[in-house]
Amino acid sequence: MRLFVGLGNPGQKYQHNRHNIGFMAMDEIVRRHNFSGWTKKFQAELSSGDIDGVKTLLLKPQTFMNLSGQSVQAAADFYKIVPQDIVVFHDELDLAPGKLRVKKGGGAGGHNGLRSIDDHLGQDYWRVRMGIGHPGNKDMVSSYVLNDFAKADQEWLTALVETVSDLADLLAQGKTELFMTKVAQVMQPIVGADDKADQKKTKETK
Repeated sequence: MRLFVGLGNPGQKYQHNRHNIGFMAMDEIVRRHNFSGWTKKFQAELSSGDIDGVKTLLLKPQTFMNLSGQSVQAAADFYKIVPQDIVVFHDELDLAPGKLRVKKGGGAGGHNGLRSIDDHLGQDYWRVRMGIGHPGNKDMVSSYVLNDFAKADQEWLTALVETVSDLADLLAQGKTELFMTKVAQVMQPIVGADDKADQKKTKETK
């Protein structure tokens, strides 16, 4: 069994924020893979289904970002899911818009949702880092992530969320490198190719 966790903040006010791209990915997986409707459990919204023969749970914590770990731990404990079978989808300031990387472990990088999960589960889980770009000044980060995506972002945003959902079977099967490669191939015409320095910097951690 796999547990996919999308990070975001609850409520209509935050629905289209950059910080909520993890929620967007979960909603798209529900639509494209015919998952159950969302139910309220573990201080979260929970959906279940099957991705290419792998039983998969989707979780959207409703605790607000900085308490996400409470919800993830409660679900993981109840279903006896180890961190290595948990995949967390989140916004990533250090990747250009539309770029994506998958890594296991590592620091929270200033992301309050990841920091909370680290506090509850440790760091031995998978992260799908969905690039949203950086505002260019660290003092602008909070307002940047808590503002809606711009109209100019819609093409790559829609493509990325749909591609992540379409290729979710590879994540469910643990084929993270192939998942990254396939996503990059789809996104390249929209966001361009990665340069070698970027590839080296964000090489997958096993």
